[in-house]
Amino acid sequence: MSDRPHADDPIPALIDRALAGDEAAFEAIYRHFVGALYRLSYGVLLHEQDAEEVVQDTFMYAFRNLHGYDPARGSFRTWLYTIAMSRCRNKRRRRWLPTLAFGELAERVAGGGPRPESAAERTGVRDAVVAALRQLSPKLREAIVLRYFDGLTYREMADVLDCPQKTVESRVRLAHEALYHLLEEQRDVLFEGVWGYE
Repeated sequence: MSDRPHADDPIPALIDRALAGDEAAFEAIYRHFVGALYRLSYGVLLHEQDAEEVVQDTFMYAFRNLHGYDPARGSFRTWLYTIAMSRCRNKRRRRWLPTLAFGELAERVAGGGPRPESAAERTGVRDAVVAALRQLSPKLREAIVLRYFDGLTYREMADVLDCPQKTVESRVRLAHEALYHLLEEQRDVLFEGVWGYE
């Protein structure tokens, strides 16, 4: 993925229309990004209601401050992700996440669709993923979520996380190592079937 604008990218025109007060443009921007922002927020927080609140807060802030978005500094998506990540961090600081009644992480990460393994195996993998993600430090969890929940490049991740690209690469590598150790027995199923990592 690249932050360079494409001729067929509808977002710049939608932003111009939104700045002119076009409500339909705001709605179109929302529809375009809401799924990706939810995946990001859910992946970082592992809590459905908190993720929904972060998404709504992100859009409220972005739409109120749309005039402050500068395309010369990065893509609109990167700007939104930066806002969302800040709100995820605030949410995480404000409360300790409760034990999650978890059942859909594999589908959320991999985009849905049935898996060949049994329901019991899927549940076991999901539970293992959540337990492992909870054991990662917040910085490592943020990096792995940005990398695999929406496929950001390392450069885009560096913009969102406000740190050097080499730091981002290091965090992803450390997260991989930690997850491999935490999920040693289920490595093949987990990383091929859920994360898409080989």
